[in-house]
Amino acid sequence: MFSNPEFDGHETVVFSRDEVSGLTAIIAVHSTLLGPGFGGCRMFPYADEDAALTDVLRLSRGMTYKAAICGLPLGGGKSVIIGDPRRDKTPELLAAMGRLVAGLNGLYIVADDVGTSLDDLAVMRTETEYTAATTPAARRPLAVTAYGVLKAMESAVELVLRRSGLAGLSVAVQGLGNVGMPLCGYLAQRGAKLTVSDIDPGCIAAAQRDFGATAVEPDDIYGQAVDVFAPCAFGAILNDDTIPRLRAAIVCGGANNQLLSTVHDAALAQRGIVYVPDYLVNAGGVIDFHQESIDDTPDAVLGAVDRIGAITGDILARAAAGGETPLTITDAKVRQRLAAARSATR
Repeated sequence: MFSNPEFDGHETVVFSRDEVSGLTAIIAVHSTLLGPGFGGCRMFPYADEDAALTDVLRLSRGMTYKAAICGLPLGGGKSVIIGDPRRDKTPELLAAMGRLVAGLNGLYIVADDVGTSLDDLAVMRTETEYTAATTPAARRPLAVTAYGVLKAMESAVELVLRRSGLAGLSVAVQGLGNVGMPLCGYLAQRGAKLTVSDIDPGCIAAAQRDFGATAVEPDDIYGQAVDVFAPCAFGAILNDDTIPRLRAAIVCGGANNQLLSTVHDAALAQRGIVYVPDYLVNAGGVIDFHQESIDDTPDAVLGAVDRIGAITGDILARAAAGGETPLTITDAKVRQRLAAARSATR
């Protein structure tokens, strides 16, 4: 674990196997300097334990950065269950996951993620109080992450393309899941022209029917001549192979860990492509959780998520003025906040 290239001084990493339920899981808490570690539980059929560990380390670090850049009193955590959610998920397995979370006594607060749902959280809640969606309003689905992507995109389009509003904007959306599909809805309502890709023909058909989207093969989405490329599927899709193929001015999407490596931030900049840091763009979920304890009505939650647009505007303006990339600016702000919190505890 300590030699894994994604290990970043994580405070706690817990490996667990429950023979009765079949649960094999890892919880990673990256930092609690600003508050308890918060993050989703992802269930996925990883190729092996190393792949699962790499994912949970990267994702938990991202949660720390999301909370910090948005000024929230939360730390970063994440959990992964190794298994196919369509075949392996059972109430017994979810209850065992709840007990695992309970054993950390509030160090980690679990939310839904890829492969898990609000209904799954309800099962975990029979074993632990440390979950998201604890109020009736929070248990109703609300496309907060997609809304945050929209707000970031609006700011990026205004600052980079010098245009107000999204009418006529061309956007390539990669992935039509819980973020990509509602994002298409938001964009279509505002008059954007959509090009989409997904491995699910049903999702493609829905986007064509409901939003007038143009569909392309998954590997062709990178080369579309559009204003904005919005990755909303899995991570590591910005790399040596895909970056030279991009024909967009802006990358702004909801996927986690879009860069294969930090060197690819510079690679995008060298091509004149503005990359809006993913952990800022997709911070809607952590804002939503924080809002549960304040006012969790839909209007209040979406109003809180609006801050993503304002932060994006500030970051892009500072980056342009200083000749730096937006990721360099956001990373520095996060490190400063964490360092201040660390000093305050000494």
